[in-house]
Amino acid sequence: MRQCRHRRSPACGRAPMVSSPHPLFGQDMNILFVVSGLLHVYQRKIDSEEDTCLFVVRPGEMVGQLAVLTGEPLIFTIKANRDCSFLSISKAHFYEIMRKQPTVVLGVAHTVVKRVSSFVRQIDFALDWMEVEAGRAVYRQGDKSDCTYIVLSGRLRSVIRKDDGKKRLAGEYGRGDLIGVVGPGSLLTMPCPGVTTRGLLPPSSGACHQFGLHTAGSKWDSGNPASNLSTVAIMPVSEDVPLTAFALELKHALSAIGPILLLTSDNIKQRLGSAALDSIHEYRLSSWLGQQEDIHRIVLYQADSTLTPWTQRCVRQADCVLIVGLGEQEPTVGELERMLESTAVRAQKQLVLLHREDGPAPSRTVEWLNMRSWCSGHLHLCCPRRVFSRRSMPKLVEMYQRVFQRPPDRHSDFSRLARVLTGNAIALVLGGGGARGCAQVGIIRALTECGIPVDMVGGTSIGAFMGALYSEERNYSQIRIRAKQWAEDMTSMVKTVLDLTYPITSMFSGAGFNSSICSVFKDRQIEDLWIPYFTITTDITASAMRVHTDGSLWRYVRASMSLSGYMPPLCDPKDGHLLMDGGYINNLPADVARSMGAKVVIAIDVGSQDETDLTNYGDALSGWWLLWKRWNPLATKVKVLNMAEIQTRLAYVCCVRQLEMVKNSEYCEYLRPPIDSYGTLDFGKFNEICEVGYQHGRTVFDIWVRSGVLEKMLQDRQGTSKMKACDVLTCPNASFTDLAEIVSRIEPAKVATVDDESDYQTEYEEELPDGPKDAYADFQSAPAHVGSDSVSCPHLPVPLG
Repeated sequence: MRQCRHRRSPACGRAPMVSSPHPLFGQDMNILFVVSGLLHVYQRKIDSEEDTCLFVVRPGEMVGQLAVLTGEPLIFTIKANRDCSFLSISKAHFYEIMRKQPTVVLGVAHTVVKRVSSFVRQIDFALDWMEVEAGRAVYRQGDKSDCTYIVLSGRLRSVIRKDDGKKRLAGEYGRGDLIGVVGPGSLLTMPCPGVTTRGLLPPSSGACHQFGLHTAGSKWDSGNPASNLSTVAIMPVSEDVPLTAFALELKHALSAIGPILLLTSDNIKQRLGSAALDSIHEYRLSSWLGQQEDIHRIVLYQADSTLTPWTQRCVRQADCVLIVGLGEQEPTVGELERMLESTAVRAQKQLVLLHREDGPAPSRTVEWLNMRSWCSGHLHLCCPRRVFSRRSMPKLVEMYQRVFQRPPDRHSDFSRLARVLTGNAIALVLGGGGARGCAQVGIIRALTECGIPVDMVGGTSIGAFMGALYSEERNYSQIRIRAKQWAEDMTSMVKTVLDLTYPITSMFSGAGFNSSICSVFKDRQIEDLWIPYFTITTDITASAMRVHTDGSLWRYVRASMSLSGYMPPLCDPKDGHLLMDGGYINNLPADVARSMGAKVVIAIDVGSQDETDLTNYGDALSGWWLLWKRWNPLATKVKVLNMAEIQTRLAYVCCVRQLEMVKNSEYCEYLRPPIDSYGTLDFGKFNEICEVGYQHGRTVFDIWVRSGVLEKMLQDRQGTSKMKACDVLTCPNASFTDLAEIVSRIEPAKVATVDDESDYQTEYEEELPDGPKDAYADFQSAPAHVGSDSVSCPHLPVPLG
């Protein structure tokens, strides 16, 4: 008998003694049989910094057998809180015993089952495990809803066939998501088991939010489809792309969010052997990769430069594929992409273009995207010089080992990519309000000084203008200079008079206003902006809201600023629809930013405040009486709206209702600087209004920093929203008795049916007529694609009625 410290315990037959207190977390893949004393088994709750004691192992009992039987990593911490003697049986020795006496497995398995809660044992009878290949349907639209599915690995997509025969992507589901729930009123009260690595029903599930289930966690946690990405493949457009440096840079940025693992064909062979990628070891590799995805927030799969078996594995494992190109090169489609296109990969695909720090601004992005109608989005990354350094592989790795010792810069473009991939993006949304929008320039300065990163920008009216400046210009001083020059241009009476026209459609022709906007943005396209950007307009042809994420920047900014009566509607160059000020339908589009993947939306409201203390004049109103009240200096003044004011208020009714919804939403941080004393056309007071915005923003953001609000914004939404083991999903009209009755109905699992290509393709993936010219523009409003190698989902037969 000898004392065991921080070393692995000896093999079976030797009984080490452990002094108290002593952690045995290093006892990986060993079975511990207690001879004397006690071993305490702990597990850290997902949302807690402290370990919780699950059970105590007494003399004659074992622990660690679950990890040995399943091959999964040990998910417990085992401590001897007082002196303890035990036998340690390694996995290899246990397998040797099992080969000679196979029945020993049953006895060991029984000891595991005894530790499992009665709830898990009961529900186990109703669980069937399914392996579904990519492209096969779990169920089809119109099928009877008789099962609930829980995704364990891979991705599922929900596609709805519309009346016109086209298909719309309704949602995507990843690891831990709940599928097949129709009526939340009939759902069960279901505790979340604490024995699994990620839990049976994590509250971060988008499905839980979709069906009205209330769970514990951050107020910004619910409803973000990007949050459950767990695997990302990285693929180069050409061999010139510094893919290894890019992958290491992204790994560094992601490390601020959670545990990250970067896998390449070389380190796979180093870890698992030179033959690890051979088909004969398929099961072993898949099992090992599954374990890594369990214990890491995101696993990065770096593909080879050619279509090797490892590259194919990377794409099959991926929830999202990043196609990395060099922005300075001619737009082209790589050979690797062409080969993969024929494999009908359904994973979400994003184009990432790399740019040098001292290089030109992004351009010709549309050409890159028009070649890739399958891409659901793109990002421009301004890379540090080290990314393009021509170091040998050992020196490159050595350099990044030093880089990893420093925390990542939260303002870098790589950190933005990391937040976008993990569903932690922060959006800035700027509302309309004429000259009061100059305050937004000051708030942008306060954001920068307080260290608040912005990953997406959207705006309406003057907010569309200021937001476009922020998305295009990386230097605040230049933002202020350009905004001030434009504001001064707006005060020119000469230009105003010269633009007057016969007022049939509007007072002004719009030519002068067009010139002022165009002089600021030139021929810049929205796709070429550094920060993802959108603007809102009101389509009076179709009586609908339009969200613009591509196309001519100055035109859609101008359209979003076109007040009725002053400016004529702008004719959309794509379809000829008449576009007016976005403020008529959504003056503060925080909800749009949320739908585009933002976790937190910082919304800046600069709209006018309507007077509410109007005169009560009764059932009828005489215009002569009003005229007398206004002309007579001795008469009591009255507040009665004129026809123009009534029309304006009617036009903004929808917008006001939308604003109230935004202010009350949990994902939105609403700010309104004290700018009510300034008029809509007070552009001559730019400096004054800008300072008001800066002082207000600085005050609010300083409070955020001191009170920890900013840190909560930057925390991983998946990590902060996990439920405690004792928390429940509360659903009305259900009890544990109902659960026992329901899960006792065991029905055979349905066989997954093969889908035709057209059955699981959405309208955005089908071949478009007339070539790829308009493919990208049509695709921009589409949700992200979903796909993976396979999906495992045990299903719970629940009659949903």
